[in-house]
Amino acid sequence: MIDYLLTRLFSALLVVVGVALVVFLLIHLVPGDPVDVMLGESARPADREALRTALGLDQALGRQLLDYFSGLARLDLGSSIYSRQPVSELLAARIPATLQLALAATVCALLIAIPLGLLAAVRRGEAWDWGAMSFSLVGLSIPNFWLGPVLVLVFSLWLGWTPVSGREASGSIILPAITLGTGFAAILARMVRSSLLEVLGEDYVRTARAKGLDEPRVVWRHAMRNAWLPVVTLLGLQLGALLGGAVVTEIVFDWPGVGSLLIEAIQKRDYPVVQGCVLFVSLVYVLVNTLTDLAYGVLDPRIRQGLD
Repeated sequence: MIDYLLTRLFSALLVVVGVALVVFLLIHLVPGDPVDVMLGESARPADREALRTALGLDQALGRQLLDYFSGLARLDLGSSIYSRQPVSELLAARIPATLQLALAATVCALLIAIPLGLLAAVRRGEAWDWGAMSFSLVGLSIPNFWLGPVLVLVFSLWLGWTPVSGREASGSIILPAITLGTGFAAILARMVRSSLLEVLGEDYVRTARAKGLDEPRVVWRHAMRNAWLPVVTLLGLQLGALLGGAVVTEIVFDWPGVGSLLIEAIQKRDYPVVQGCVLFVSLVYVLVNTLTDLAYGVLDPRIRQGLD
């Protein structure tokens, strides 16, 4: 088990370092200069060079890369080019909002997907199955940047039930969570259905039925317990996509999270903030996938024995 943990941690470290390297190179190679954004194209060459030197952008790319990784080794993400605030402080102010949105979207997706998947599997070939899979198809087809404005138009502007945007008002989390969680629920419902259908055909399920157990107990206590592994896998893999989708959702609803901070930093060519935001997302993604692997041992004793 310890060897497995060390291997997973080493792999996660390599992924994070690789992501940091790729993001650093991409953000420095794309067209655009933060000095032009800050001073404008009409600025004098002397002023441009002075600002470039003050920001450390006059150094060679290799030197900037070395300084960046040496800062990461000291857990220093650098400072914003514009506000001169530490990137860690900017992220600390935005992370709670993003985590709140991701958690609410996950809960929303689970509340929708698990009942639909169960009904579709138990009532296979019936109207419930057709309706659940139709919802799944629709949920997969609707992008966040379209669903969000439609929900705002209906529930905020026409009905007046929810706030239009922001995070301060009561109930402001409802529409962003639904927008972000609907696509996730569609994928998850299909996985619950397929995984449960596979398990329902096993011998131990038929044995439980032969013992006289009622159908709800057979499905929930015996079938679903062994159908959770693919579902947990999907939960871990989709969290990265959930955070990626949060960027669009946060912009639509003016949600003050890491996604909106990332877009602002990209527009301003604020290199340290962009790198810090992407590094945060990659860390969360790697952490959740590592925890997902470890959860296998809890859900499936065969895997736990193999690790031991």
